[in-house]
Amino acid sequence: MKTILLTSLFCLIAGAAHGAVKSQIVEYIDGGITFEGYVAWDDAITARRPGILVVHEWTGLGDHAKASCDSLASLGYVGFGADIYGKGVRPATSEEAGKEAGKYKSDRALMRSRAQAALRAMRSQAQVDTNRVAVIGYCFGGTVALELARGGADIRGAVCLHGHVDTPAPADANNIKGKVLVLLGADDPYIPKESIAAFEQEMRDAKVDWQLVSYGGAVHSFTNPAAGTDNSKGAAYNADANRRSWEAMLDFFKEIFR
Repeated sequence: MKTILLTSLFCLIAGAAHGAVKSQIVEYIDGGITFEGYVAWDDAITARRPGILVVHEWTGLGDHAKASCDSLASLGYVGFGADIYGKGVRPATSEEAGKEAGKYKSDRALMRSRAQAALRAMRSQAQVDTNRVAVIGYCFGGTVALELARGGADIRGAVCLHGHVDTPAPADANNIKGKVLVLLGADDPYIPKESIAAFEQEMRDAKVDWQLVSYGGAVHSFTNPAAGTDNSKGAAYNADANRRSWEAMLDFFKEIFR
């Protein structure tokens, strides 16, 4: 179903490198379901610019993904926070998050459909150059980013940050139109080495232009300060890995939007 933009709420946030970064809550509808996304852009830039779809972690669209959108906007991109779960669906506990994320991990067609709806909503934003778009995702969102690419989405690139890279349909990698960048914690206990090896073979077989970087000493959720710093818990923030992965992602954007 065609994505329909419904309402927006404007707010001014901190000044950035180019000018004033603004953010906007965007409601859109797909398949009769309402979603609540988030878009950020530098209001001082008048030309259309690349759009980056940012897919949230398993707790739903929240502060971490929104902060990434703001940071991308300050660098001259449009950051659009996808809402995969739907308006008001924001798991409050790990148990709830696991249950909600599991719906999509077991139904990749649904996962791709929700990501496509967000992509259409982003493309409808006046600031976005629709010919220059990419997707990034954190944890659960990293899996979504890869599945969007495997579904044949017309995007320049997909970035998976500490997300699962496995798929039930590896042959779908033949549908990937853009480049792929995967950024993982080398000590992440939640991503099996076997799945990483299978992903690498999947990319080779499909002749995808791909990169995979592992950061030593980093575990799951290494980009999120809210994860704490205790690696023994399996998920922890790592300032060095966060900085290095962000820089690698920006270099990737320079390449695909060149």
